[in-house]
Amino acid sequence: MAKTDIMPRKTWTTIEEVYHEGGPAAATPLMRGAIMAVIENPFAGRYEPDLQWFMEQLKPLGHRLARELADRLGGPDKVQGFGKGAIVGTSGEIEHGALWHVPGGYAMREVLGNARAIVPSTKKVGGPGTRLDVPITHINASYVRSHFDAMEVGANDAPRANELAVILVMTTGQRIHARMGGLAASDVKGEDGLR
Repeated sequence: MAKTDIMPRKTWTTIEEVYHEGGPAAATPLMRGAIMAVIENPFAGRYEPDLQWFMEQLKPLGHRLARELADRLGGPDKVQGFGKGAIVGTSGEIEHGALWHVPGGYAMREVLGNARAIVPSTKKVGGPGTRLDVPITHINASYVRSHFDAMEVGANDAPRANELAVILVMTTGQRIHARMGGLAASDVKGEDGLR
């Protein structure tokens, strides 16, 4: 399979605008976005000892999805939080979802201006309609508590048994009404991906 051969069966994007969670409405709503691509799993139905070559082939898709989602949220300079995940169809194995770590994570970090924090991630095996809670942290400092979040993602008809659903999530700020203290986003040094 050549790099250009990864053609999603479908892509799915959702954008939420959160104005309040029962407290005062924010002057600017928090935007949370998710993008998912449903692709064929080339390893479905068999055990394959060598998987890593597929990460290279996923990189262009990772960049495409990261750019599209950042643009939908107003541009890379608006994004403050991110996360990624994968749902593996039932003829695959959890390790197939791990193939998304590098192509999805590095693409987002690059598109967002070489973000420093490690992109949090999750994955699971499931059939059509499976939902995944994708964890979210600040793009430059994993210790910023106000940006700890998650977004539920899934599609009614995916993944089929021989498919992978690869997912990126981004947010434009902290949780609405965040007040748990800790390192503030305004105090991030961005040197080590933690603080």
